[in-house]
Amino acid sequence: MMTEHPVIVGRPALLVIDMQEGAYGNDSGIPRMGGFAARVALVRQLVGRFRSASYPVIFVSEEHRRSLIDFGRELDGEEGVHCLEGDPGTAIAAALEVRSDDVVIRKRRYSCFFATDLDLLLRSLRVETVVLVGELTDVCVHYTFADAHQHDYVARVVEDCCGGSSLAAHDAALKAMSYLQSAARTTAAAVLAATAPQPAVTTGW
Repeated sequence: MMTEHPVIVGRPALLVIDMQEGAYGNDSGIPRMGGFAARVALVRQLVGRFRSASYPVIFVSEEHRRSLIDFGRELDGEEGVHCLEGDPGTAIAAALEVRSDDVVIRKRRYSCFFATDLDLLLRSLRVETVVLVGELTDVCVHYTFADAHQHDYVARVVEDCCGGSSLAAHDAALKAMSYLQSAARTTAAAVLAATAPQPAVTTGW
């Protein structure tokens, strides 16, 4: 008998991964499936809900120095040069309305945990569940999920708020994440329901 797992365990944080302007026109130097604007619209709803509930929202963007010195082996595969500092397409999607007091982490590699202070930040915020949305499902989202799992966080990937390098790669990555945590996959509707304000309890007096 399979154990039922809640969508949210303890205090959650929303991690918005690499939802950057270049994805609209698919001019970011990497292959990707369509539908980015629709995913941004859904993520806006999640950002609003987490903010209203006073849950942390953390934006992460991939950025590389213009000298290309920090790409490492990243250009050995299918990806071309992308997300250079200062390029218009590197900015986080304006529709997400990042605020001046929002936490923004800039990373040089795929995982949001690699060579950043994300783990320190999440532990300082007493976060137990990391809710992942963003691009690409099979690369940065997947690798971040694996690292979250290995850091002992409950990890949830919002499958209708993520886009892969292709639909096939998107689906395969979701299956791989489910292997690590059986309740890994969720939807925007399920997260909104799990974080909805609870009605006040009346005693009837």
